[in-house]
Amino acid sequence: MPGRPSGLTTGGAPVTTVDGVTVIATESLSKRYPRVTALDRLSVDIGPGVTGLVGANGAGKSTLIKILLGLSPATEGRAEVLGLDVATEGSAIRERVGYMPEHDCLPPDVSATEFVVHMARMSGLPPAAARERTADTLRHVGLYEERYRPIGGYSTGMKQRVKLAQALVHDPQLVFLDEPTNGLDPVGRDEMLGLIRRIHSDFGISVLVTSHLLGELERTCDHVVVIDGGKLLRSSSTTDFTRTTTTLAIEVTDSDEHPDGTRAVREALRARGVETQDGTGLPGAGHILLLTAQGEETYDLVRDVVADLGLGLVRMEQRRHHISEVFRDKQDSLGDRGNDEQRDGQRKEAVGHGG
Repeated sequence: MPGRPSGLTTGGAPVTTVDGVTVIATESLSKRYPRVTALDRLSVDIGPGVTGLVGANGAGKSTLIKILLGLSPATEGRAEVLGLDVATEGSAIRERVGYMPEHDCLPPDVSATEFVVHMARMSGLPPAAARERTADTLRHVGLYEERYRPIGGYSTGMKQRVKLAQALVHDPQLVFLDEPTNGLDPVGRDEMLGLIRRIHSDFGISVLVTSHLLGELERTCDHVVVIDGGKLLRSSSTTDFTRTTTTLAIEVTDSDEHPDGTRAVREALRARGVETQDGTGLPGAGHILLLTAQGEETYDLVRDVVADLGLGLVRMEQRRHHISEVFRDKQDSLGDRGNDEQRDGQRKEAVGHGG
């Protein structure tokens, strides 16, 4: 796959481009069905690299991709992909974009080579180029040795790789990957995430990947867009999501004198006026203490306390936020706001009846 300048973003100067055009922008994009609002006035710009689109099942992720591909009309609002209007230029968008669908859609009685060559030809490549590109792409996704076997005999992980290969074979500028790790075991998931990362780093192809597994996006993406109920909750770089806090995570060993070293450290710090809390949700949480670092003196205090108790210090490090925490906090605040609005409405209704 030839390299190319990367870049996706919209809105505001300066604008990063791919081959001179902007990549993804939506403005007040809505999709309503008789009983469901799948997207609700969604306005977002997508930047270069690997972007994660995260939300629970039913949040509107797949609906957004179908609109961006020009396969489903929006109820209102507008969107552009690679500078092309999704409402009027869907065919041109699909020529330049690769798409890996969420659900299995592979014919069981043909080989990976036959299927990917067919998809390359459907994208407009001549026969010789289609065969050459297919061999290169199947090698990239790790299926070269198995390329002539019927797909029906493939494992779930191999089928996902075939779907990825057909999305890449026509050398797109951008690929949409809808839940690419679905059904994979931990090893297969890690391998797929590595492939996704290399799509951009090795070939300059930008990626929009959807997932409801927040940890995957934290490890793979440059930017994360969070939607819930069709609404935008947050859009920011992964480093902003996972910024370092002033919270210290402390883990110590036990000893004969202090069989519960964690408890001994907690009590010693409390005696010096420092409150701690358990590291709920962290690996080994029962043995981890969290405290707020006021400055360098906090590190010195912890070191001295642990040494005075004769314990070993396993780690003392600044915590990083996880995307799941930010997502949960945002939902909680929205829930609180909704409850406030409901209470306001009840008060107004009561006032109205009283008048």
